[in-house]
Amino acid sequence: MSKLFDHGLRTASQAHVETVRKYELYRTVVEFLAALTFLVGSIFFFYDGLMYAGTWLFVIGSVLFAVRPTVRLMLELRLANLPIPSEFRPYGAPPFVKD
Repeated sequence: MSKLFDHGLRTASQAHVETVRKYELYRTVVEFLAALTFLVGSIFFFYDGLMYAGTWLFVIGSVLFAVRPTVRLMLELRLANLPIPSEFRPYGAPPFVKD
């Protein structure tokens, strides 16, 4: 697990770069949806009839903010499992063997 959160893996190969790009898009969408639900929920709190819906929007926004680090961890796990090209391996390191 020592490869987790290794910034060098983000550019180790074209597959790594594309994986980072894809997961960053997912993370941005989750962050945007979380912010939007909190904003709309806040507006709903100005009206007594919408307070119940606003509370649910806060709960949904909180869940989305919890998904955010999950997406980051999924990215790191995916990067750690991608093969590293030989030019990025330390001198004398054995070839990459996937379990």
